[in-house]
Amino acid sequence: MSTHWAEPGCYPVADGIHRIPLQLPQDGLRAVNVYALETSTGLVLIDGGWHRPDTYRELAAGLALIGHSPADIHDVLVTHIHRDHYTFAVELRRRHGSRVHLGAGESAGLHAIRELGNNVPDSSLRELRRAGAAGLADRVHADSIDEPFDPTDWEAPDRWLRPGALTLGGHTLEILPTPGHTKGHLVFRDPARRLLFTGDHLLPTITPSIGFELGTWELPLDNFLRSLTLLGDADEQTMLPAHGPDGGSAGGRARELLAHHERRFDQIRSAVIDLAPCTGFDVARALTWTRRERAFSSLDTFNQMVATCETLAHLDVLVARSCLAAEDHDGVDFFTLCR
Repeated sequence: MSTHWAEPGCYPVADGIHRIPLQLPQDGLRAVNVYALETSTGLVLIDGGWHRPDTYRELAAGLALIGHSPADIHDVLVTHIHRDHYTFAVELRRRHGSRVHLGAGESAGLHAIRELGNNVPDSSLRELRRAGAAGLADRVHADSIDEPFDPTDWEAPDRWLRPGALTLGGHTLEILPTPGHTKGHLVFRDPARRLLFTGDHLLPTITPSIGFELGTWELPLDNFLRSLTLLGDADEQTMLPAHGPDGGSAGGRARELLAHHERRFDQIRSAVIDLAPCTGFDVARALTWTRRERAFSSLDTFNQMVATCETLAHLDVLVARSCLAAEDHDGVDFFTLCR
């Protein structure tokens, strides 16, 4: 009988490497996969999970199935700054002294989170207003301002990672920068086993959100597409994603995502032809969303925010490619075809 990928447990993916799904509070993603690598001195964890009341129990139960405990984790390599990947890594350090590693490109984002001191996606709200969705921005703010926030979840890592080789307990991994989902997103390649720990950069059934982080907006989709292109030749590397089942060709999935975004560019350009002059919010509401082709109005508030920001990211790239023109009116961009 098949098991849904998010069902709690500990699943072997290669000799000495195990996938442990840790549950998430949202219905959409269901769980985050953390990967336990057995080393000569204990365990390395790829991604830490979300610091929630049940996370420690779930991780301990999974590790017990392979004769280990969280106390055996000597290092946690985090793919990016989002709380479902980073915050429990910090908790493991508090409990057991595990060393936490994070990409150097996430330094500014981590500083911004600590400065803001809450869970409001401030930069995304700025982009919503630029997209002409001020009302949606107000709803997102109202939904997130009272969410619990613990500043100790966002302590700095022990080490800022940069591209290159990293050896821990006999395991050698290659660190590859893949900006787009966040500015400092990393993937970790295990060349000996032909594995690629892809975080949220490559997901098997969905496309990751683009630029969902605090800070300036620097064509995140263009960065994401460049990062996908760099992995286009990784055909023989098996994908180990942070959400969804493991397996499949990393290179093949990278090319699928590149093709998806080119189709999305065509759809967005067609919408601008029909609606121009139009805002990013106008275009987002004209598109369908998810694999189920859902109407924008059927999405919840958070996913309407993500959809609008993703649409704006596509529009910005089309402007950079000189396919569209944008004109600012009182802080809102209006898009037309280039003359």
